[in-house]
Amino acid sequence: MVLHFLIQGRVQGVGFRWFVQREAGELDLRGWVRNTEDGDVEVVASGSAEDLAELRSSLRRGPRGARVDRLVEHYLDDREAAGLTSFRIDGAW
Repeated sequence: MVLHFLIQGRVQGVGFRWFVQREAGELDLRGWVRNTEDGDVEVVASGSAEDLAELRSSLRRGPRGARVDRLVEHYLDDREAAGLTSFRIDGAW
C-alpha cells in the first residue's frame, strides 16, 4: 500500500522532516519526506496498512513545536512503490 500525505500548518523549521524520517524508519516504511515551496511537508510512504495508520497518527501529532492544521491523504497506485527505498529526507543538505 502506498500513501501520499500533505501536512499543512506550522510544519517547517520545527524538525518535522527528521521527525517523519525517524517515525517511518521505526515502522520500516519505504519512501520520502520533503518540504514544499508552499510551506507544507509532503510524504510518500509504502508499507502495511497497520504501519501506515501508525504513521498517519504521528503525522497528525507532529514533533514538539509543530502545529498540524490539516492532513491531506491520497492513495497511490502500488506501482509507485517500485522505486522507493529505505525512508529518506528528500532535498535536505
